[in-house]
Amino acid sequence: MPAELTTTSHDASAAAESDLDLAAEQVAGLASMAPPQGTLAARAHLQSTAPRLSLNGDWKFRLHPGIRQAPQDGWQEGGDRPGFGDLPVPSSWPMHGHGTPWYTNVQFPFPVEPPHVPDANPVGDLFFEFAAGPEYFPAALLRFDGIESAGTVWLNGILLGTTRGSRLAHEFDVTGVLVPGANVLAVQVAQFSAASYVEDQDMWWLPGIFRDVTLQARPVEGIDDVFVHADFDHSTGEGILRLEVSRAGEPVAAVVRVPELGLELPAGVEHRLPGIAPWSAELPRLYDATVSTTGETVSAQLGFRTISIEDAEFKVNGQRILLRGVNRHEHHPKLGRVVPREVMERELRLMKQHNINAIRTSHYPPHPDFLALADQLGFYVVLECDLETHGFEEGGWRQNPSADPQWQPALVDRMSRTVERDKNHASVIMWSLGNEAGTGENLAAMSRWTKLRDPSRPIHYEGDWTSAYVDVYSRMYASQAETGLIGQGVEPPLDDAGLDARRRAMPFVLCEYVHAMGNGPGGMSEYQELFERYPRLMGGFVWEWLEHGIARTGPDGKEHFVYGGDFGEEVHDGNFVTDGLVDANRVPRPGLLDFKKVVEPLSIVVAADWSGFSLTNRFDFADTSALEFRYVVEADGVTVDGGSVEVAPVAPHESAHVRLPAGLLERTALSPAVLTVSAVLKQDTAWAEAGHELAWGQESANVPAAPKLEATAGVKVEGDLLRLGPAVFERSTGSLIRLGGTPVEGLRLLLWRAPTDNDLGAEWGSPDPRPVATQWLEAGLNRLHTRLLGVSSRPTAGGGEELVVRTRVAPAGKQFGVIAEYAWSSDGSGVSLRTKVTPDGEWTNAGWPVPWARVGIELVMGSPTQSVEWFGQGPHHSYPDTGQGTKRGWYQLPLQDMDVEYVRPQESGARSGVYRAALEFDGGRLTVSGQPFALTVRPYSLEVLDAATHRPALVPDGRSYVYLDHVVHGVGTAACGPGVLEGYRLEPREADFSFVFGVTQST
Repeated sequence: MPAELTTTSHDASAAAESDLDLAAEQVAGLASMAPPQGTLAARAHLQSTAPRLSLNGDWKFRLHPGIRQAPQDGWQEGGDRPGFGDLPVPSSWPMHGHGTPWYTNVQFPFPVEPPHVPDANPVGDLFFEFAAGPEYFPAALLRFDGIESAGTVWLNGILLGTTRGSRLAHEFDVTGVLVPGANVLAVQVAQFSAASYVEDQDMWWLPGIFRDVTLQARPVEGIDDVFVHADFDHSTGEGILRLEVSRAGEPVAAVVRVPELGLELPAGVEHRLPGIAPWSAELPRLYDATVSTTGETVSAQLGFRTISIEDAEFKVNGQRILLRGVNRHEHHPKLGRVVPREVMERELRLMKQHNINAIRTSHYPPHPDFLALADQLGFYVVLECDLETHGFEEGGWRQNPSADPQWQPALVDRMSRTVERDKNHASVIMWSLGNEAGTGENLAAMSRWTKLRDPSRPIHYEGDWTSAYVDVYSRMYASQAETGLIGQGVEPPLDDAGLDARRRAMPFVLCEYVHAMGNGPGGMSEYQELFERYPRLMGGFVWEWLEHGIARTGPDGKEHFVYGGDFGEEVHDGNFVTDGLVDANRVPRPGLLDFKKVVEPLSIVVAADWSGFSLTNRFDFADTSALEFRYVVEADGVTVDGGSVEVAPVAPHESAHVRLPAGLLERTALSPAVLTVSAVLKQDTAWAEAGHELAWGQESANVPAAPKLEATAGVKVEGDLLRLGPAVFERSTGSLIRLGGTPVEGLRLLLWRAPTDNDLGAEWGSPDPRPVATQWLEAGLNRLHTRLLGVSSRPTAGGGEELVVRTRVAPAGKQFGVIAEYAWSSDGSGVSLRTKVTPDGEWTNAGWPVPWARVGIELVMGSPTQSVEWFGQGPHHSYPDTGQGTKRGWYQLPLQDMDVEYVRPQESGARSGVYRAALEFDGGRLTVSGQPFALTVRPYSLEVLDAATHRPALVPDGRSYVYLDHVVHGVGTAACGPGVLEGYRLEPREADFSFVFGVTQST
């Protein structure tokens, strides 16, 4: 890096004294804390009539292990050069076989000695040859929308400058450097630079030119920047419009036209417009506008809306809103940081389809196209600056750039580039200073600059709980109990009375909550109830939308995802990178299906007698006129009635009672039946087709009671075997070895499960600092031993016999255990199992000091299962504190669809609230009924599941592992945040539960 663009660090001058150190200036340049050099002033991302040429494509590329190994051989002048291959741009070069990805969450992947970076710092040389036509003269600029981490840019061998801020736009004036015809654009990219110390976001480190590169003509009398001010006065219904237009930082004369409004006015003039339809996420009304000078016309989409904070409530257009949000990173499983536009559009539509109305751009500005889509589809966006210094926390925040004056110009520059690029988007309702960057005066300086430039939007930052330089109180993973206190305004006070009073006047947002990692998250409903109860609460943003798995093909030819540590990283944070409501391919996880129900914008409560339903509209701006209300009656899995009902439009926050057709309950003929009422779209929208379901409610009738079997059969002794109806047992042990024609290879009581990611997390606020999975292991729940106490028979009231097998089940090395009694009976064709579990020992005190994972039985069938059908909750899995999105009904799935393919294998796939189930085997059919239970079926053992670290390790072994659980411990969100709420914890207890098995032989 040339000296004129180098800021010398405190010891770089000593290095420069050695003539032998030819790379000293470049090393010092990478250690510069300064803002980018040679770039133009930040401005809005504009759609213009001026010519533009995409420079995306196949660039020439070579990679060096560090800046000192990068040869000074004039490569910037292009041509046919040995050692260079092809690399697509945009791209992250580790995703194309050059080096490897590296994942860390908090820790830096290099020694923390700011502003220095390691010698082992991959550096890529890239160049691209292109032709410039006459339309790019006399003036043009080059735009880079994203380079990680630091770029040095040349055009035709002439240095243009440097980029700093990976997710920020950089533009260079190429007037006088660009030539007609052939040109060579060259960029040297370093993976790490001083900027990496302020870009320690929770994601893969993936260097490269990963966003668009563009040549843009700059016409004489053109437009450099536009600042749209489009407010809405909710008291009068007027829009208030003013557009600032500038060139070289000075106002210029321009004409603003809004054809739909018949409007033409000069720029810089405020105009009040009656009868304007305002913009909101629910009703994203936009007006097309143009801004013209004699040399250029730019287009804009105007969304009239005003943001205010009143009485500790966050309001849009005078109405308190509730954020049903997600945090969103940019990631693609095969392309890394590059997300094609069609993928971006698909995921935003998927969000809308699941009732999500808000996005926090964690933790940097997104691709510029993203916000145009957010305007059009309707999202509230918290736009975050490209700033995070989390790796300094371990050292007590010593040398934190947020508090070091040397960093202030660079951090304010980052904030200004964030604001200037995206200031014209109606969807942006708050600016965020960054994430997990500690505290310091530099953050306050960023806030001051932003408030001066754009006073219309509040400022967000979570890392300083005093909230001294922000407008909303923000926290991560505050528990439901603490959130409730904050909602009431009775949280513990700050030491500074003035700051405390100021913060209590602020609305509260959970910028991250319910960490969606693996199976979960649990506890969402309890948060939502608080959000709806207390107006101070703005809602929150789930962490996070998307898993960052990287695609690989396994030995079986199937695609699976890998995570931190799978690339030989020296330090890494494992599968913490794979946390999301959707997988890396944007396939919904059960957590997304549950979140959709939890945040649904309508409440539908069906009357117990099926006469009607109550409807509450939880939209803030939209009435229900765009919706149709349908009902379906199912009895024993067959649809017996259905239709739609007329509902007069219900205004926002209003309720109504709707009558259903008479006689629906009678149609069920006393069979088990379910009535479902759904609110669906009447017409196609930009994000979903007509018939898409937004909300639903259910009511059941004639639900079966606990099954009972007339115990008429006796126990038959057949040599070393005992036979009771279709069940065969070993005489000496009482072990079940056959059900009908299917061999049984095991039946045992289980108190443990293969830990979920949440089980492996330390529960925030728990008196026991150990993760619950650790508690289970130390108590020995995963290694229970069975001692037979006796096998006996006893007569039944029906004239038959009951086979009773009593055991003591306990972990090695422990004095506590349980007495497990299995009582079998039969009517000759089916067989019933009643299981009693009694904790043994001083279990309320010294014994059983930990909760249990489950109380249930494992049944190992000697044949593989083809499919599973059941009456209960479905179709996706559910646990005590999850499954809000499941419906009661009749379901059938192939075995492979019963599992959830979490990136790190773990407990999953349980269907809860099951009354009846049936499993298809090669040798027949097994039915199970109970009142009610959780059903899980897998083709591999619990031990194999627990040992697996990646999906390919789960190989079917020809058996069926069937889990019938009487009660299950909740899931929680302790992978990062609170654990399982008290009502969902499974404390040691007595249990008494029964199942009835029926067997049918294949013919």
